[in-house]
Formats: sequence, C-alpha cells, structure tokens
Amino acid sequence: MAGQSDPELSLFSAEELEFIAEDEIVDIVPNLKMGPLNFISGDFGPFIPQIVAQVPLWLAVALKKRGKCSICPPQWMCVEKLTQVLEAERNSQEMSEQLPFHYVEISRLLFDHANDDISDAYMVRSLIEDIRDVRFHKVETDLEAFNGRTIAVKIKNLSAMEVNIVRPFIGRALQAFYKHDSPELIPDPERVPDRRPQVVQNAPRRQLRR
Repeated sequence: MAGQSDPELSLFSAEELEFIAEDEIVDIVPNLKMGPLNFISGDFGPFIPQIVAQVPLWLAVALKKRGKCSICPPQWMCVEKLTQVLEAERNSQEMSEQLPFHYVEISRLLFDHANDDISDAYMVRSLIEDIRDVRFHKVETDLEAFNGRTIAVKIKNLSAMEVNIVRPFIGRALQAFYKHDSPELIPDPERVPDRRPQVVQNAPRRQLRR
C-alpha cells in the first residue's frame, strides 16, 4: 500500500513516530476511583468512575491494558467525518487540514489497543487507509514536477508519516539534480585554487642562532 514507511529511506521508524504521537491528549472514561497521577510531563486526574478525563495517549493505553478505562476515540475517528475527509481529498489536489498531524500513528495505536472502543472499527480503518493512499498519490504527483531548476519544495498539511517519507527523498532528489543538471554547483577539484601556502624556493635562508 502507498505510504508505507521504508526504514532505508525514512528518518524515523514507525515505532519512533508512534512514540512521539503518544503524547497527544485523548479522553478516557475510568472505571475506578483514583487520585491524581504525577509525571514529569504533568499531573493527570483525579479519576472518577464514568467521568471523562483527559490523559496522554500513552497513559490511556497503559490504563486500557489493565482494564482500568475505556478510550474515547477522537471526534475525527468516525465514519461520517472520515467520509467527508476522503471526499475532500479526492476533489482537490491540496492536502486537507482536517486531520491531526499524527492521525496515522494515533489511529494505529487505537486499533491495536482499543479496537473494541471504536464504533464501526472495520469501516473506520478502511477509510483511513483510503485517505492515506489518496494523500500519498497527491504527494507523488507533486514530486513528478521536480526538475533541475527546483531549489525548494512546499507541500502544505503533510502528516508526520508523510513528512517522514518525503523529506529524505526530496533531499536526495535535489542533490541528484544538482549533480547531473547543475555541475557548476558541485566543487571541481581541478578548478578550485590551491590554497596551500606556497614555498618560495629562492628566498634567502635565515641564519640559525648559536
């Protein structure tokens, strides 16, 4: 499927991107009473049964694994919203800004650890995969416009996964263009003046002190 992260080309692995995305705040519904939890990143809680609380995604997953809460999927993770996003992506060459920067990583973590909390999980997963494919096809179309005169590329509203894949590729592509189409930008050892100090052969020698 388009958009898969290639470890040979990407700056970060899929696991590293997920680690970064785990700091995103999500809603949970606790099923226990517990005091506040104090972490370096902040204090979360207190937790009261059936009262929605906000915590980082990593904490939500940890509590979910222990059966201490259910996770409320983000508002954009529903069939109606994702259908609208998919239509917007298909009808425009511009990238939609309706999804969060880490939508791929967030959805993957929720599918892995809180699939039972997602309504119409199969349909939601299918829509997200379709959105990824459409968006990556648009990125590929933009990259086809590369030529030897390209000095910069601006693609708005990319997600973390898309940036991770595209950025190193763009850097290497521009380097290749400069090398093959603009050789004057590549230093030529034969043309670079020798900056080493010249030894004067006929200069008088200094007398050593005795």
